[in-house]
Amino acid sequence: MDVKLIQERRVFLGNWGNLRGNHKRKLRRKTTCCVAVLTGAAERGGNEGTRNLNTVYTDNWFDKLAIDHLSEAVQATSGHMFAGWRSKKSGYESLVEVATMASRNLNQIKQREAMIEALQRAFPRPILSLIRTLLPQSKFAREYFAAFTTVFFAWLVGPCEVKESELNGRRERNVVHIHKCRFLEQTNCVGMCINLCKFPTQDFIKDSLGMPVSMIPNFDDMSCEMKFGEDPPASIEDPALNQPCYKLCKKKEKHDTDKLNQLKKRDAESKIFESHPF
Repeated sequence: MDVKLIQERRVFLGNWGNLRGNHKRKLRRKTTCCVAVLTGAAERGGNEGTRNLNTVYTDNWFDKLAIDHLSEAVQATSGHMFAGWRSKKSGYESLVEVATMASRNLNQIKQREAMIEALQRAFPRPILSLIRTLLPQSKFAREYFAAFTTVFFAWLVGPCEVKESELNGRRERNVVHIHKCRFLEQTNCVGMCINLCKFPTQDFIKDSLGMPVSMIPNFDDMSCEMKFGEDPPASIEDPALNQPCYKLCKKKEKHDTDKLNQLKKRDAESKIFESHPF
């Protein structure tokens, strides 16, 4: 075990209240130093690393409003499953607590369904339908979605930037590179990343906006890439399912394909029984 001096990033997302003329405020970052205890490779056990929270966010009024809105949507969706339970925390801690509650009480399939329903509650359907009509699949639409994500969803995933990739034989700026995912860092759970973020987000964006997107998390450095215009692998074939969880994760389980198939089979059998109770 080593004690090292590392840098801690403090992210200030600024005040978006005056986005006019020359009054635009840019994203500001400050870097300070802190001492952290880092585990060696042998202690981590390969990819199952022990993660330390070292990114501190200072959310502005817009960030807090968006975080509270999504947290309320998740609680409204899954509240009946938890006998009226409500989070007493605020800000991002509330969102993480609600997501953790869902992951502990729902299986993988139900987690994804609950999050998709929460996203549908959070974003008005008429607006989504209008966006889908005005921005059909095109290079402009893919690049627009990428740019929009970096500006208006940093409160959810952390600082990110637009990058280029090759799609259909030409270069496009259709990729969002998330430097270190805020949700994954705060939850410290691979399963929550997969079932409460990656899969539901991919399905929600494709179904509501008509835009395929493939989210590719890197569980070693907690970065992620969102590739707009690219279809993701089938859920049971996604490499992310073979990723073991971090040692600090309380569930410490491998979110694998076999377990997912068993859950799908059980869920299908349950629906058949409900429609034919005999």
